Amino acid sequence: MQIPFLDLSLQNDRLKMEYMEALGDVLNESNYILGERVAMFEHACCDYFGSKYSIGVANGMDAILLSLKAAGIGPGDEVIVPAHTYIATWLAVTHAGAKIVPVEPDTETFNIDAKKIEQAITKNTKAIIPVHLYGNPCDMVSIMAIANAFNLIVIEDNAQAQGADIGGKKTGTFGHFGATSLYPGKNLGALGDAGIVLTQQKTYNTSLRKLRNYGSDIKYYNDIIGYNSRLDELQAAFLSIKIKKLDEWNSERVVMASKYTLLLEKVEAIKFQRVMTNHKCVFHILCIVAEDRNALMSRLKDNGIGTLMHYPVPPHLQNVYMPLNFKRGSFPNSEKIANSCLSLPLYPGLSDDQLSFVADIIKKHYTIR
Repeated sequence: MQIPFLDLSLQNDRLKMEYMEALGDVLNESNYILGERVAMFEHACCDYFGSKYSIGVANGMDAILLSLKAAGIGPGDEVIVPAHTYIATWLAVTHAGAKIVPVEPDTETFNIDAKKIEQAITKNTKAIIPVHLYGNPCDMVSIMAIANAFNLIVIEDNAQAQGADIGGKKTGTFGHFGATSLYPGKNLGALGDAGIVLTQQKTYNTSLRKLRNYGSDIKYYNDIIGYNSRLDELQAAFLSIKIKKLDEWNSERVVMASKYTLLLEKVEAIKFQRVMTNHKCVFHILCIVAEDRNALMSRLKDNGIGTLMHYPVPPHLQNVYMPLNFKRGSFPNSEKIANSCLSLPLYPGLSDDQLSFVADIIKKHYTIR
């Protein structure tokens, strides 16, 4: 049995006829940049997420960067970020010219530890970027309380959590900004690169629309130093189709994660990410931490099962951030997760037989070793 880590064809093949119709519509309209299709998708995002405004951008990192710029954050400012996250979160802060201040993850939820945020705040702190890692919501109630107490901007990195919620309120709508990647592998993924920013504030909406389009909202008239970061019409058309399926696909992911948990509950050598009470995780990634992770990964590969590590090298140990002078051991929780994390196949269309086969190989591995 061959089980790839991710097979997007299982989703996209179901929608191929709708995609082709959307492509025909875009070709017939001959309007490819910031047209009706982008506006339609932005409205659909407002309705789905419960946001007053949504702004389509080119990708997820730009979504964070433009949010930082719209908030006026730059050189001399400090931004609190998770020590355990994909590097795009850090890179956006660097591109804005601000200083990165990493905070360790909670070893149970794998998300930024809200209890450790306050001790990282200084007089120069201007923002917090919580990341809803693997589709699991952060402790936004605590984070927003801290942000309000210290008058800080909150930019939720919602790239892996489209559709997740806390008490029925969607992630991406707690903070001042919800920055979302729509990369193909995301729960809501384009057929190329794409992103969206959610906000409830009119002034941020106005700034973001200028920032994504060369600093202009009237053609050939430029008010601020902007970027070329526009969601294109074709991707918006595809995404407008896919957003209608998001809840259905997320429900499939939740059921699969529950089955994995049940099948592997007696395997003491692995541990699943903890989801907080009243939090709905949408399992963009089913990440476990496992003893002798590399050997398990090899065993799964030998049996035709694809896996990945999210993420094997923490940002503070990447070559690009050597100038920050972090060392091995600077963030032990993050390093511990990096050294033991393993992501299992989980995506809409994965069969029960395939899922059971993965679980059986894991159980045999820890029985045989």
